[in-house]
Amino acid sequence: MNIILLSGGSGKRLWPLSNDIRSKQFIKLFKDDAGNYESMVQRVYRQIASVDPSAKVTIATSKSQASAIHNQLGEKVSVCVEPCRRDTFPAILLAAAYLHDELGVSEEESVAVCPVDPYVDDSYYSCVEELGEIVQRNQANLTLMGIEPTYPSEKYGYIIPESSERISRVKEFKEKPDRETAQKYLERNALWNAGVFAFRLGYLIEKAHSLFSFTDYRDLYAKYETLTKISFDYAVVEKESSIQVVRYHGDWKDVGTWNMMAEVMADSIKGRAVMDDACENTHIVNELNIPIICMGCKDMVIAASGDGILVSDKERSGYMKPYVEQVSADAMYAEKSWGTYTVMDVQSGSMTVKLSMRAGERMTYHSHDYREEVWTVVSGTGKAVVDGMEQILRTGDVVTVAAGCRHMILAETNLDIVEVQIGENISVADKKKYSLEEE
Repeated sequence: MNIILLSGGSGKRLWPLSNDIRSKQFIKLFKDDAGNYESMVQRVYRQIASVDPSAKVTIATSKSQASAIHNQLGEKVSVCVEPCRRDTFPAILLAAAYLHDELGVSEEESVAVCPVDPYVDDSYYSCVEELGEIVQRNQANLTLMGIEPTYPSEKYGYIIPESSERISRVKEFKEKPDRETAQKYLERNALWNAGVFAFRLGYLIEKAHSLFSFTDYRDLYAKYETLTKISFDYAVVEKESSIQVVRYHGDWKDVGTWNMMAEVMADSIKGRAVMDDACENTHIVNELNIPIICMGCKDMVIAASGDGILVSDKERSGYMKPYVEQVSADAMYAEKSWGTYTVMDVQSGSMTVKLSMRAGERMTYHSHDYREEVWTVVSGTGKAVVDGMEQILRTGDVVTVAAGCRHMILAETNLDIVEVQIGENISVADKKKYSLEEE
């Protein structure tokens, strides 16, 4: 079974833990069977492997999230990176072309597409696997999963089936309704549209060629910026007459807000925090190295990170987006393929960050035109390469890298470094990458 996981989204609804680099699927608020904290993307990846160890998973994502995915799932995970954002149809098409042209998947094989961030039990992925099996029977061009509604929600689109049977032809789709209309949909056996569907790989590639001119994955990638921004629903689903839906009855939660996330978090407190006995139905997530004390808090969520601090009634937390936009700033924390990057201090003309590298990892070989860097090794051992010259790194060592110098760090053990960036124009865009072979 081939599965494309869509990993996108910005970081507004779970601020301050999420940002444009670390979306909600990367926040570690759940626990695995061994009691270790894990993120949504780690949980989903583990669940798929548990249900179908032979499943081939490819994650379709943006450039800004690729490092976090490799950080959490390892370098071997299959990732299809969009060169820019073009909505769900181009993203799914690019991933489908990647499967066909880069991974050698046959046009006759089934492909299922799922979002990376629902909170579900394993039966959900058993149903995803079933979608692929149904596709192979050639009963319809598209097979969807529909979630059995638990209440007349205004937050989701609806699938109206032709019958109440578990597998049914689709009659029509409905946009997000008001509550009264949603209740009428439920009386027609309607299902929530969770954006889960499967198709034969050749079907989508044929459909794409009727809309775009491209030869293969690499040609499509080169032309990607010119593609029309359009959702998969508008481009394919709503124009397809041969479509069926499978009813899913298991647990399913959309944890897009703090209110919903609090329902499924592993612990009511994560990080340094204390609540008194008068607190009720309150959750705290603290990523700062300072304590939080809550007295008499009821129905609240408190979240603290380097990006800011949120104190909110749980119900009101779902309406925070416009307020977050008023205080939005550069992300103070990011997961890299080699470890983590935490901003400690920002001043005019300088920025201080902490680099935490995992043993055996290495940075890309790169340079900056407009800033110099001063590294102080806090713990661990490794090696620095500056303009081709190697230098052993040990605790207490200080290395200065002038602007324009090519440099990289290799971690032999877990390695913590405090890096002071000095310059009048400090920007993430000020970076040029090289190959060591160029030396």
